[in-house]
Amino acid sequence: MRGNKLVVGYIGNGKSTNRYHMPFILQRPDTFVVKTIYNPRIHHDVWKAVEGVNYTTNIDDILKDEEIDLVCVCTMHPLHYSYTKQVLEAGKNCLCEKPFTQTSEEAKELFALAKEKGLFLSAYQNRRYDSDFLTVQKVIESGVLGDILELEMHFDYYRPETPESVKEFSPYMSYLYGHGCHTLDQVISYFGKPDSIHYDVRQLLGPGRMNDYFDLDLYYGITKVSVKSSYFRVKERPSFVVYGKKGMFVKQTKDRQEAHLKEFYMPTNKDFGKDLPEHYGVLTYYDDQGLFHEEKVISVQGDYARVYDGIYECIVNGKEQVIKPEETILQLEMLETGVKLCKG
Repeated sequence: MRGNKLVVGYIGNGKSTNRYHMPFILQRPDTFVVKTIYNPRIHHDVWKAVEGVNYTTNIDDILKDEEIDLVCVCTMHPLHYSYTKQVLEAGKNCLCEKPFTQTSEEAKELFALAKEKGLFLSAYQNRRYDSDFLTVQKVIESGVLGDILELEMHFDYYRPETPESVKEFSPYMSYLYGHGCHTLDQVISYFGKPDSIHYDVRQLLGPGRMNDYFDLDLYYGITKVSVKSSYFRVKERPSFVVYGKKGMFVKQTKDRQEAHLKEFYMPTNKDFGKDLPEHYGVLTYYDDQGLFHEEKVISVQGDYARVYDGIYECIVNGKEQVIKPEETILQLEMLETGVKLCKG
């Protein structure tokens, strides 16, 4: 550490590092300092070099640097397991992008290794801090909807060219792996392990093609949580719809952090990721006196940097790990089960 700051290194210098990590860790200068970024080939044609950061093509500049406390693995996910294992064997704490590994067995092995060595290891589940998801939690916890009967969450695109361009089935390049790793973690983080799950995982273009659709129903007592995604939605379904015994809440639009990042509009702007009134969700319910209400709900501000806050509190101050190993393993088991239903 440098004073009270964790010293960080990154493996990978692509979109993950530069869009979903660096803009946020740089918002925490009092607790983190980025020292080194490794990539087999260094180039700055898309992502500009960050002032003060050492860029290297030698991974030992990270693994053998005694000053580096935390290494973030931000590569393509087929490489997550091997790089994360190298980081742990080098005696360093590790944060790994999602999907965490390709199999639940690989994840179990890595978490066991981290525990044996007394190291921190976590998946980077930044979507726990999406504005729409946080706002849904606020509405549920207000109690105005009464008992929650059903929650639908959608992550839709109209990108037919994506599945149409893929001619062979690959379990680990499926839509479920690539996007279910976001939404399923949200469900697990809030509701826990379900009583049962119904899987509807499809290849709309036929057997042997890409998995391009999924609809998973997770049951928690009387509550059903549906996680749905498709590449063939000309108009997106609402991001979240929540039904309770006394009303409902609809959040049409997604968290805006990613949209801003794609425009290179960074968290240094005060209105970064912030919902405008036209993005607010609509709450409709009957109160205890039987009176009807319909009103907009001001969105909770999302902030992906909160992942790093939790890491700091865990490593430095001994607080409980926020994104727990058993949650990551459970999610991977769900992904594996769902993908097995596809016809390769």
